[in-house]
Amino acid sequence: MPVENLIHIIRGQQVMIDSDLARLYGVETKRLKEQVKRNINRFPSDFMFELTKEETVSLRSQFATSNQDGGRGGNRYSAFAFTENGVAMLSSVLKSETAIEVNIRIMRAFTAMRSFLMSNAHIFQRLETVEHNYLLVNHHLSEHDRKFEEILSRLDDKESEPIEGFFYEGQIFDAYTLISDLVRKADTRIILIDNYVDDRVLKTLDKRKDGVSATVFTNPRNSQINLDIRRHNAQYPEINLRHCTNVHDRFLIIDDTVYFIGGSIKDLGKKIVAFSQMHQSPDDILSKIR
Repeated sequence: MPVENLIHIIRGQQVMIDSDLARLYGVETKRLKEQVKRNINRFPSDFMFELTKEETVSLRSQFATSNQDGGRGGNRYSAFAFTENGVAMLSSVLKSETAIEVNIRIMRAFTAMRSFLMSNAHIFQRLETVEHNYLLVNHHLSEHDRKFEEILSRLDDKESEPIEGFFYEGQIFDAYTLISDLVRKADTRIILIDNYVDDRVLKTLDKRKDGVSATVFTNPRNSQINLDIRRHNAQYPEINLRHCTNVHDRFLIIDDTVYFIGGSIKDLGKKIVAFSQMHQSPDDILSKIR
């Protein structure tokens, strides 16, 4: 089983359970827990914590079975959950070549999972809601699985755009694709507020549907954009240019939805940049621009 499948979200943290770690390290769960208890000062609460009964039930319900250790009928004691830092500490406690090799695999898995969660945070919020409701009303297992499959299938739905996340250094194509998809979604208007607009941004706005208006608010000190706009409008559907001097951040308005963009669209993917969908009305921003 891939290591990523053994990483769980408990108390808002990515953790691995003692019995899963023991199998990876090739030791008994009892042996692993003994070593931890002997070195308990190395495992503060942000490195390792003990699962409550409710958390154990919730974890087991995801797989409809108890977590067994070596065929001995399941854990008789509360499980330990280890955060990424706690797993890293385990290698120094177990002190074996296997522990070092396994820890390298686990650290890479944590990194991959963290990136995946950031990119799909809204999906996992929905997963948590579905799971919580399931536990409260005790839905039948088949219905529970059906809801999970329905939500997970949206990860591959091209029409389901992420509402928040990060672009990391080097993700130029991913950033370009997201902005292009947002532009294509517009039905009536696109408004870009960005002090650093160039011809590359204008080409991106040209991906909008016929009849969708496009307006760019930018700093008038950028003399090149005035020339670029005139040349662009002579050949392609018009993009309106508006000057503004009191806006620091970048915003993209698609119809009546506002997106915060942490960096200029032309530079996305060159450095770490955050983006998120905002709940404010576009008029809240547009009325303050001057």
